[in-house]
Amino acid sequence: MHQHHNGLKTALLFAGLFAVLLAIGAVIAAGTGRAWWIGIFALLGLASTAYSYWNSDKIAIRSMRAYPVTEREQPEMYRIVRELSEAADQPMPRIFVAPTSSPNAFATGRNPKNAAVCCTEGILQILNARELRGVLGHELMHVYNRDILTASVAAAVAGVITSVAQFMMFFGAGRDHRGGNPLAMIALAILAPLAASLIQMSISRTREYDADEDGATLTGDPLALASALYKLQNGIQAAPLPQEPKLQNTAHLMIANPFRNVKAMFSTHPPMAERVQRLEGMARQLGQG
Repeated sequence: MHQHHNGLKTALLFAGLFAVLLAIGAVIAAGTGRAWWIGIFALLGLASTAYSYWNSDKIAIRSMRAYPVTEREQPEMYRIVRELSEAADQPMPRIFVAPTSSPNAFATGRNPKNAAVCCTEGILQILNARELRGVLGHELMHVYNRDILTASVAAAVAGVITSVAQFMMFFGAGRDHRGGNPLAMIALAILAPLAASLIQMSISRTREYDADEDGATLTGDPLALASALYKLQNGIQAAPLPQEPKLQNTAHLMIANPFRNVKAMFSTHPPMAERVQRLEGMARQLGQG
């Protein structure tokens, strides 16, 4: 169990997602008798999840226009990743660099054997070797914790909820109610996607806390990651990524939210101040700092 009980939080958040889906099903069944539509949307969601999970590395790398690098081109990245992979008794992932001055990093892949680690040119310019090691430890733990699967399932359930809600709005809310309440259907059609999005983002934020803690445990240096996060916060404000759809779909993979002025409620990442505070507390427990 993680120190902050994040595994339990993730389970409870998933329960919340499925509760929203069941609530929609109950309203559709009572109002229209068309609850079988949820099965169709669920199958589409499963197909979408399988595709995105299986191709998660290719999708993320493509969206950032990242290119593979050799050990000769990025010796420090290779040295750090190899050291941490060996410490975790995991295979060496592929190494990429994204051509953007916005400082960030991410790891992706359906399992450690198919993992890829990517740093932007911007992050390689502003972090020292110790800080970069902290960041790469965090990113590798996302792969080792199977967070890509967690994120894919959360996105699929949220997508099913949104699709069913849209169906309710356009095809169900005004027809053949069979005793159902059309106002309840309209309200649920509007509120359910919002609730699903907020829960999905909460799951992402919870997994970031886990990766911070586990990554700092892997490197044995929580303060290095805390220092890196502080630099990233300032660096992203100076050079954010453009809020393009393909980048918005990849944002949850990155170590820091890549966009400027995102409201905390709708952020895929916890507040930097809280993450730094937790890492500093972890360092004190280890007798560091």
